[in-house]
Amino acid sequence: MVLITGGARRVGAEIARSLHGAGANLLIHYRSSAAAAESLLGDLNRIRAGSAAIRCADLLDPKTPDSLVAATLAEFGRLDILINNASTFYPTAVGEITLSHWDDLMGSNLKAPLFLAQAAAASLRLRGGLILNIVDIHALRPLKQHPVYSVAKAGLVMLTKSLARELGPEVRVNGIAPGPVLWPDRTIDASLKEEIIAKTALKRHGTPADIARTALFLATAAPFITGQIIAVDGGRSV
Repeated sequence: MVLITGGARRVGAEIARSLHGAGANLLIHYRSSAAAAESLLGDLNRIRAGSAAIRCADLLDPKTPDSLVAATLAEFGRLDILINNASTFYPTAVGEITLSHWDDLMGSNLKAPLFLAQAAAASLRLRGGLILNIVDIHALRPLKQHPVYSVAKAGLVMLTKSLARELGPEVRVNGIAPGPVLWPDRTIDASLKEEIIAKTALKRHGTPADIARTALFLATAAPFITGQIIAVDGGRSV
């Protein structure tokens, strides 16, 4: 049984489909992507009836972590895997950063994963479970014009390692750091895309399926891996 945040679209939806294909039931959290969530829900339940549920929630609401875990247990009776995938991402140039930017970016990328992990810990311990955090290669190499986002993801790297120490031996905690696998929703200049791809060792961008395959590996075939961040970036980080 999997609880995934931000699972209605993009990388989150691909992870959800991959784990569902391996037999998992899922509670899929979303905030504003209602149409995408309903569509994904229909697809998954047509494949296997009663295997998926969705919940709308604001991760910045302090009640949300407990309510999402409670909804998962009420729906499926257990929790094996928590995937902290939801993230806000946008530039914050120095001189223009506001407290709202800080609260939003730190909240979705660091605060919510911490309190979701805390809310889920007891249930995960019972199942010998897994927490999987979707990080970013820019946690270690800051992205220009994105200092708050980069700091938040750097914090998520340390949270991943800290939780692995705190929750072991019952619970494994790992992270995936995607590189250029999916462009942001906002328009990206073609020359910038080419520049980013040129900096990868494989000279190409990846796909959400590359992240989903890694998530599936960590969920099903990596019982002796914890506290690790796996870069899935075509060699961008080297």
